[in-house]
Amino acid sequence: MAFTARILLLGSGELGREFAISAKRLGCHVVACDSYAGAPAMQVADAAEVFPMLDADRLRDAIERHRPDFIVPEVEAIRTEVLQEVEARGFTVVPSARATYMTMNRDRIREVAAVELGLRTSRYRYAESLEDVEAAAAHTGFPCVIKPVMSSSGKGQSTVDAPDKLAAAWEYAVANMRGDRRKVIVEEFIRFEYEITLLTVRTRQGVLFCEPIGHRQERGDYQESWQPVGMAPALLAAAQEMARKVVDDLGGYGIFGVEFFVTKDEVIFSELSPRPHDTGMVTLLSQTLSEFDLHARAILGLPIPAIDLRGPTASAVILADRDSDRFAFEGLAEALAVGRADQAVDVRLFGKPTTRPYRRMGVALATGTTAEEARRTATEAAARVHIRYE
Repeated sequence: MAFTARILLLGSGELGREFAISAKRLGCHVVACDSYAGAPAMQVADAAEVFPMLDADRLRDAIERHRPDFIVPEVEAIRTEVLQEVEARGFTVVPSARATYMTMNRDRIREVAAVELGLRTSRYRYAESLEDVEAAAAHTGFPCVIKPVMSSSGKGQSTVDAPDKLAAAWEYAVANMRGDRRKVIVEEFIRFEYEITLLTVRTRQGVLFCEPIGHRQERGDYQESWQPVGMAPALLAAAQEMARKVVDDLGGYGIFGVEFFVTKDEVIFSELSPRPHDTGMVTLLSQTLSEFDLHARAILGLPIPAIDLRGPTASAVILADRDSDRFAFEGLAEALAVGRADQAVDVRLFGKPTTRPYRRMGVALATGTTAEEARRTATEAAARVHIRYE
């Protein structure tokens, strides 16, 4: 059977699952890789490989055996030196080996944004010990945010409002960091009005933008997201200019999730992921092409028409509250029945084989006449889905 492309997907969570579906619809052969069997993307892929992404030898072996046209990272913690090595030999890393290297750790991408490109960021310093943390907090002031330079979904992140809480925040960050670097970033706490993800698509024809996505976090992890946000035109233009600068600097093709804090008067760069973003799950219902469709088209060099917003739309996560490998979902019919008759409501369950406290197991999506109405409906739909533990 002929394929348009062979893709090696590194990381197979819910974002990888949706990307694999989009790629399969375009005729790709997808090999899904993750550290555990039965990961969400593996359930829809053509083949699967189980190994830790930080195992350089096994990562290199998987690339050699499958000879992919595109290597597509979905997680941060990867042996990026292997990706740089194979890119130098002619393999295509999405969006580029440099982008995965620079964004694997918050310190590297922050240096690109703040030092090399001169983007507005919060005050910050790095720390590799409690003594360093105390010195960094003296620089940023209180409250401050402490988070590992390598982590995802808010793991290890905390906000500290007094010096006597720094030790606990340092230990929490170290206990939840990914990879093998005991290093954190200590940041000034920005009193923002709201925060956004600006999904930025770098294509062979230029840079495209989705409507900004508003989102709310708890424990550093997204709980709900929505479009549109209704930014002032000048602030939106500033965010787009900053996003364009940083993705052009990183290079390659694909979608980037660029996060900003927005105050009354300015936009402040926060973080960047060179891949689909969890807050972008809302685009599964809100846009003519989801972030996963856009990622696939940009990677393959396919045309992307105007990215249209269908209307106000929101997402709300469905969380587990304990560790279990024996569970079932209830309330799906009730969730899909919420809202007015003319509202679209959908639920996506990710197919994760185990639960743990605060693990995302699914997402509810809803439209509305306004973003606030869509948020209320999505939140209600998510609340109707219950996990029964056996």
